Amino acid sequence: MKRDIIKIDEEKCTGCGLCAPKCPEGAIQIIAGKARLIGEILCDGLGGCIGNCPQGAITIEKKESQPFDEKKALKNVIKAGSSAITAHLKHLKNRGHAEFYNQAVEYLKKHKIEISSESAAEKKLKCGCPGTMAQDLRGEKCGSQTNAGMLNSELSHWPIQLHLINPLAPYFNNADIVITADCVPFAYADFHRRFLKDKMLIIFCPKLDDAAENYINKLAELFESNEIKSVTIVHMEVPCCFGIEKLVSAATKRSGKNLVIKEYTISLKGQIV
Repeated sequence: MKRDIIKIDEEKCTGCGLCAPKCPEGAIQIIAGKARLIGEILCDGLGGCIGNCPQGAITIEKKESQPFDEKKALKNVIKAGSSAITAHLKHLKNRGHAEFYNQAVEYLKKHKIEISSESAAEKKLKCGCPGTMAQDLRGEKCGSQTNAGMLNSELSHWPIQLHLINPLAPYFNNADIVITADCVPFAYADFHRRFLKDKMLIIFCPKLDDAAENYINKLAELFESNEIKSVTIVHMEVPCCFGIEKLVSAATKRSGKNLVIKEYTISLKGQIV
């Protein structure tokens, strides 16, 4: 299968070893003075090690590779102790990898390995199956525009909350994306036809969601990993809602992409300002 996996530039690598501890899965080891990827099945491709390389020797590439094996990787994580387990679970949860996260929790419970409450891992990700499973809903429209009082839903995929989306889901590639505040679809009555048709939706609240840095990282990964046709931002007229534009701009800058971004503001009375 073709998937994301880390690539180490041996010429740039100085063998400083800062990356290895940030890979609790045990995919990276220092061998003969250089960082080496010792097992592709141990690399989840999420890039947690990248920011710890002062030489910029680690990048992400798409290549034919064996699929990531969460259970084999978890055995290495367990050897590193409880703090590594917590970091690993948090890493999976923040990146929206519910399948691997839930596999890890089940494995730890089965083997009676204590899970730190800090990781909130006593429970699976809410609605881990099917609620957080990436689903392409195109071609499964409900309702009918020919029946009085009925309109088609234009929702093209699931999940839509930024905390839960998988930035590597295939439907984001070559897509037009609309990023909106939670309240917008309630305030603007014609949201589906005006903004959502033929677009991929992402929602979050810049005021109530306590995950700004995680959101920036996830959006940056989505932008960097996919060809994005355009980004449309829709937010309410209240001041805090303009935080969406700041987060998207920060993510765009971090991704290194030059994206076409349109921005719309909705009034409290449901009008485009």
